[in-house]
Amino acid sequence: MSPTGISVHRLGLVEYADGLELQRQFQDARKAGTVGDTLMLLQHPAVLTMGRGAKAYNVLASPETLARLGVELHETDRGGDVTYHGPGQIVGYPLLYLPPGQQDVRKYVRKIEEVMIRTCAHFGIAATREPQWPGVWVNRRKIAALGVHLSRWYTRHGFALNVDPEMSHFELIVPCGIREAGVTSMARELGRPVTIAEVEPVVAAKFAEVFELERLSPAPPTPTVSVVVRRGLQVLVLQRPEERGGFWQIVTGRIEPGETPAAAALREAREETGLPIEQVRALDYEHAFTFGGARLFHEHAFVAEAGAGDVTLTEHRASEWLDDAAAAARMPFAGLARAVRLSGR
Repeated sequence: MSPTGISVHRLGLVEYADGLELQRQFQDARKAGTVGDTLMLLQHPAVLTMGRGAKAYNVLASPETLARLGVELHETDRGGDVTYHGPGQIVGYPLLYLPPGQQDVRKYVRKIEEVMIRTCAHFGIAATREPQWPGVWVNRRKIAALGVHLSRWYTRHGFALNVDPEMSHFELIVPCGIREAGVTSMARELGRPVTIAEVEPVVAAKFAEVFELERLSPAPPTPTVSVVVRRGLQVLVLQRPEERGGFWQIVTGRIEPGETPAAAALREAREETGLPIEQVRALDYEHAFTFGGARLFHEHAFVAEAGAGDVTLTEHRASEWLDDAAAAARMPFAGLARAVRLSGR
C-alpha cells in the first residue's frame, strides 16, 4: 500500500446494491488504513438511481414500464438528481482520502471532470464543461455524469462515462434533472462501436495522471461459482453456520487452481448438498461483489437440476426448498438473487 498510489480494479458487472456495499466496505477499510486509495471501474445492470436532490417527476417511465424493461430503481446518498446506469457505461467509484491541501469539494469534482475530458480527448472527442451544469459535455449533450459523496474527506460514488450504452433508456428519465440538454455517448460521437475494454485502461491512466497518483496493480478478485439447485419450481437454500455469517444462500464456492468454472460448480453442488446432480448449466451471468471486509470476488452463476433424495449438509446448518421469489428474497447479495431469478426462465 502506497500513500501516493491508487489501486485500480476492473470488476465487470456489479449489481447496484452490491456496489453500494462494496463502497461501504472499502471506505471503512480505507478509514482503518487496511487498504489504500482505490478506483473501482465497473458496469451496472440497467438501473435508475435517485440522488439526494432527485425529483420523482424526473422519472418519466411508469413502474410497469421499468419492470417490463428490467430497469431497477434505487435511492442513494450521492448528490444530484436521477441518473441512468447500464451496460456499455463505465461507472467509476473513487474511494479516496483527500489529504490536507486537497480538501476542496469543488476542486475534487473538477478533477473528476478533467479525467473524463482527457479520456474523451484520447479518442478524438472534444468534451468540455458547461458552467451552469455539472458533468462533461459535447455540444450541450452530456457524455459523462458525476455524483459524489464525501464524509470527513473520504470519498464515495463518482462518475459514469457513456461509452456505448442503450441510449433509449435515457428517455426513461430527465437525465440529472436537466431538460434543456441532451445525452450522447462515445460511440455516437465517433460513429462507430466502442468497447469498455478499450476505454477502461485510458480512464485508469487519466485518473492516475490527474490525481498525480502512481497506478498500482492489485491482486485480481477471487474466482468463485454459485449454483442454483432446483427441483422443478423449487430452489434449494442453505443456511451458513453462525461463525460464517448465519445467512441463507444458494450453493457457492471457490474455483480451485486449474479448475474450470463448470467443474467447480458441479463439484460444489455435489459436495454441499449430497444430491445426485449430473450436470450444471451456465446462466451466462457473471458478477463481482465484496464480502468479509474489502475482499473482492468474481462469480460465475450456474443452475442444476437435482435428483430425488435428501439433502446432506456438510458446510451448512439448515436447508429449505422455496419458490423463486422466496428464495431470491433470502439472498444476502443482489447478484445471488439475480442468479435465482435467471435460473427459473
